[in-house]
Amino acid sequence: MHVIFIPYGKRSEVELLLRDMEAQKHFMPFKEGGGTWIQGQVRVLPFGVYEYVFPKEDADAVLHTLDFKSNHYNLSNYLFYFLRKFIKSEITPNYKKDKHYLWIRDNVNIIPIGIRYDSEIFDDLIKKTHEAI
Repeated sequence: MHVIFIPYGKRSEVELLLRDMEAQKHFMPFKEGGGTWIQGQVRVLPFGVYEYVFPKEDADAVLHTLDFKSNHYNLSNYLFYFLRKFIKSEITPNYKKDKHYLWIRDNVNIIPIGIRYDSEIFDDLIKKTHEAI
């Protein structure tokens, strides 16, 4: 799963948040049972947009930690509509607020853009099906 957002605030604090996000370990389960631990990935997109990639099982915790609301800002909805279409993402669904990560978000605000889902693939090396991250 991909979460697409624009962080803003003091540069060193934004970098600290991005570093915390990259250091986070996530458990990616296999369809046939078992799983493996993977690290979160932060990708940089044009115009100051960032994308965080992680397994879909941790979606509630990531969205809650980033305080990800679909209509959080009253900026031009057309701007976000076209930006979502340009980067092929969707509006944020409702999520549970029972878990969160201990990422340092002091002096950092998040403008949510959208989310993107991954398909599943069969890995020939380990002979198991998992999310294509």
